[in-house]
Amino acid sequence: MKHPENDDSFKGLKVNGGIEQPTSLNPYLNSMRLRRAARLTADDYVNGILRGDVNILSRAVTLVESRRPEDATLAHEVVERCLPHSGNSLRIGITGVPGAGKSTSIDSFGTHILSERGGKLAVLAVDPSSERSKGSILGDKTRMERLSLNPDAFIRPSASAGSLGGVARKTRETIILCEAAGYDTIFVETVGVGQSETAVYSMVDFFLLIQIAGAGDELQGIKRGIMEMADGIVINKADGDNIAEARRAATHYRNALQLFPMPESGRRPQVLTYSGFYDKGIKEVWDMIYDYVDFVKANGAFESRRRQQAKYWMYESINEQLYSRFYNTPGMEELIAECEKNLYENKITSFAAAAKLMKHFSGE
Repeated sequence: MKHPENDDSFKGLKVNGGIEQPTSLNPYLNSMRLRRAARLTADDYVNGILRGDVNILSRAVTLVESRRPEDATLAHEVVERCLPHSGNSLRIGITGVPGAGKSTSIDSFGTHILSERGGKLAVLAVDPSSERSKGSILGDKTRMERLSLNPDAFIRPSASAGSLGGVARKTRETIILCEAAGYDTIFVETVGVGQSETAVYSMVDFFLLIQIAGAGDELQGIKRGIMEMADGIVINKADGDNIAEARRAATHYRNALQLFPMPESGRRPQVLTYSGFYDKGIKEVWDMIYDYVDFVKANGAFESRRRQQAKYWMYESINEQLYSRFYNTPGMEELIAECEKNLYENKITSFAAAAKLMKHFSGE
């Protein structure tokens, strides 16, 4: 290959070395790591949360969500100490089919209630985790443009991590922390309608189902399980040429609800239409929510539901702790690998392998 720069005619040219390139690493990285390494005490967490420190609240949520056994004791203490300061918020669960506009609707609902009633709003948004990489995009803030800029709103995206109904593993504890920090309205946004939404229903006061019209799935949307849990149904994207379709879908849902037994609350769900993108019908949705809350508080169903939720989460906590202790039992990881190898080689059945693991767990 010919190199013209080696020709004698270029001998008089001088090539400057250029400026020295800076390192690609952040020069303050080590000091940042030192600051992050400073572990907060339970007093630091609780005092910070009670005074409404968003940074401390965020770190507390991270602590609660941690799967590290060494974080469990501290997280439990923080939640227990915040518990007496909780329970004073309106908890609203929001679910719906993918693409129904849940995040956009939350942006509209939240902006409206903060401007009309003031207070503080927390949004616990759950993003789906990849079954392969276990990663999650956590991009809900990009669809909540107005709330992201509102100082009275706290948006916390969490990965679903394969938990039931798309609800993050520690969402209930996060609700307690947010209430202790002074947030009087809390949204829990789920990934979407899955096989079971029992988890989100068991931690909120009002369960809102968002549907869309004109997508050809109106009959698919009328599922007995999710419809029986919904305290209110709203048809989104009721704007432009879709208004007639939205109203027609609302009529279908109202007719379907007449076939279901009366809910324990004693109030049959309302069905409304609205547009989250254009902020149309948002006030009517909030009126529906507050009318429902006033009704169930008057007949005692509100407190009864919260008591049932507390019992439900006691049993869920037992399952969670058993799961954690099982996989953190000394020697369990090696024994699981051995059992898997024997399964692959057809030396043991699945039931026998499970029995062997349980025997090791119980110390027999």
